[in-house]
Amino acid sequence: MIFRKSKGLVGLDIGSSAVKLVELKAQPKGDRKWKLLNLGVVPLSPEVIVDGSIMDSTMVVDAIAQLFSENKIKSGDVSIAVSGHSVIIKKITMAYMAEEELSESIRWEAESYIPFDIDDVYLDYQVLDEEDRGDGNMDVLLVAAKKEKVSEYVSVVQQSGKAPVIVDVDSFALQNALTANYELSDFQVTAVINIGASVMNINIMQGPTSVFWRDISFGGNIYTDAIQKDLGVDFETAEQLKRGESV
Repeated sequence: MIFRKSKGLVGLDIGSSAVKLVELKAQPKGDRKWKLLNLGVVPLSPEVIVDGSIMDSTMVVDAIAQLFSENKIKSGDVSIAVSGHSVIIKKITMAYMAEEELSESIRWEAESYIPFDIDDVYLDYQVLDEEDRGDGNMDVLLVAAKKEKVSEYVSVVQQSGKAPVIVDVDSFALQNALTANYELSDFQVTAVINIGASVMNINIMQGPTSVFWRDISFGGNIYTDAIQKDLGVDFETAEQLKRGESV
């Protein structure tokens, strides 16, 4: 479940340019800070993951295993996230109802908003209104992720011998990281932006609540490709030049 909570997790970011790992430990109760236990990055060749699709699962599995081995991590529970065209996020308005009734109705309601076959997606939702707002309606955040996309990423984690216990959405993972570490006033507007190699995640928040989110197919690889084309060099050299390294 996308919004499921758990403890003792290792965060794993499977991106198109690298696999990144982070292990955190919550500090004593009342302290909002976290202690960084482990951090690791293993680069991937540009042909391993293309447009969010895993083309060479063996390379990704090896990268995950390498990260756990190098950092001597004992925990096998992993949290991952997905984004891109295979993920649909909608804020919808529904008649106010109890949780039990909502869980039964959400699938039928989702069919009006999801452009995929409802049987081909995983669905999750979060009620945004804690109480009846007075007009008989409530706002619900609806998330659908293609089963094919989720299965791709879950599979490589399982093949590495780890257990994927949470599948989140990239833009909401960014939001959680911010709200877990900072107090945000209800009137404060914050834009959280993650620029990856092939996708940029944007989440604009008012206070701790997300009001706009978007995944844009634009990232650092566009600059690498431009350098490669203009200077007539290979991808690796262009990547080094982009980072300001000597070649």
